[in-house]
Amino acid sequence: MAEDAALKSSLVFLAAAVVLVGISTHSFKKMAVTYLVGVFAIAGILLPDWCFFDRNFSRWISPVTEEERESYRISTASRNPRFRIYPIRLVVYAIVYSVALYKWWKFVST
Repeated sequence: MAEDAALKSSLVFLAAAVVLVGISTHSFKKMAVTYLVGVFAIAGILLPDWCFFDRNFSRWISPVTEEERESYRISTASRNPRFRIYPIRLVVYAIVYSVALYKWWKFVST
């Protein structure tokens, strides 16, 4: 239920950002790009399959087996997996989101 609330509030803030971009630039194209970048950013943070990524980095190219899925459920039963920090994931997210934000800003500000 908390994930739904976070998704809803993120989408409301995204809608406000889209309206703000539309008012300031008078461009539907820039509004659409802002919406798409925002949806992908929200999806990348709030909606990933944590069971898939909560494995050794070298195993990311193979599908999750039922044994791995069950062991994940058992291991995360007593703690919240959203607040665990992984350095590789953090670096990848920082690079991807920085580049996306830079390109979006360049597009919207011109």
